[in-house]
Amino acid sequence: MFDIGFPELLLVMVIALLVFGPSKLPSIGKSLGEAIRGFKKAMTEEPAVEKKIESSK
Repeated sequence: MFDIGFPELLLVMVIALLVFGPSKLPSIGKSLGEAIRGFKKAMTEEPAVEKKIESSK
């Protein structure tokens, strides 16, 4: 669907640097990484509601 190569990725990084500035990029990267990590964790865990129903049977 989206064929993003190195030149496109480099362009996005340069635009992000110009928009946010070099001092904000590390904090933005950290928060983005934490958000992705939390999303992956939520996708692998079973919902608590299903655990309660299964344990009461």
